Amino acid sequence: MTRFRSWYWFGLVVALLAIAMIAVARGAVSVSLAGVIDALRGRGDATAIAIVRDLRLPRVVLGALVGAGLGASGAALQGALRNPLAEPYLLGVSGGAAVGAVIAFALGVSNDAMITLAAFAGGIAAVFVALAVARVGGRSTRADVRTLLIAGVIVGAFANAAIMVALVRAEPNTLRGALWWMMGSAADATWRRVSWLAASILLAGGALVYWAREIDVLSLGEDTAASLGVDAERSGRRAFLLAALLAAATVSAAGLIGFVGLVVPHIARRMGLRAHRPLVIAAALIGATLVVAADLAARTLAAPTELPLGAITALLGVPFFLVQLRRTS
Repeated sequence: MTRFRSWYWFGLVVALLAIAMIAVARGAVSVSLAGVIDALRGRGDATAIAIVRDLRLPRVVLGALVGAGLGASGAALQGALRNPLAEPYLLGVSGGAAVGAVIAFALGVSNDAMITLAAFAGGIAAVFVALAVARVGGRSTRADVRTLLIAGVIVGAFANAAIMVALVRAEPNTLRGALWWMMGSAADATWRRVSWLAASILLAGGALVYWAREIDVLSLGEDTAASLGVDAERSGRRAFLLAALLAAATVSAAGLIGFVGLVVPHIARRMGLRAHRPLVIAAALIGATLVVAADLAARTLAAPTELPLGAITALLGVPFFLVQLRRTS
């Protein structure tokens, strides 16, 4: 068994900062690393300062926050459900959040706080619908991997249908923008959107870290949790709600980005982490690095055309999902 060493934390932070610096430097107009540092300090060419500070830096920070939220959400869901395949996208949480955000968008809502609240409401509804569908078979929701995945597929399909209905009378430009947003993108990053997402992640992510020991107990099973004096139903519901808030916040900021919450908790466990407090933090750091790298690839692989961010993460996540599904069979 791999042992997690304290210097791994330094490595995770350095990896994130290195990818972030490269992402800020690379693009249609490349800026040297020295030029990036000068621009961040407000020195040098005015064009470089505008590119770095106003265009690329908010996009990189938004991508890092999206990855951190999805990573932490996936780690919490996998632990609370005792399900190695649980993550917001596969359980329909992201789809439900997208329904809420798209409906608000179609109604003309432009306030980031209101869109986040609408996405959160949709994500919460998706959590409880998925759990209710999974219980139809009369089995334990936390123990049955296949039932919960099928429930997530059902919720996701319903969410897609609801989104199509909500957009059926939308203007062509609105429809194109919404469809692009549904495929995931950090292209519309602004410092205002970054601030709302940062506040949501600090609130929900901090709460997950605070109650992480309850997730440790939940991962041992409901009977064990009860014997240790933990109310499994209440603790599980709290973990679901916080994970849904994290997923909803990322959806409202950058659209649907799948499989990040599936992949990064497994990477953190491979590094030797088992307790959920450090696991959630490590998953957030790895998720941030992964999404920043994926967004860099989306901007540069087919330049000047930009690829959907959600497509890049899916290309990485689907094979990983299939491998994990085979292991759980």
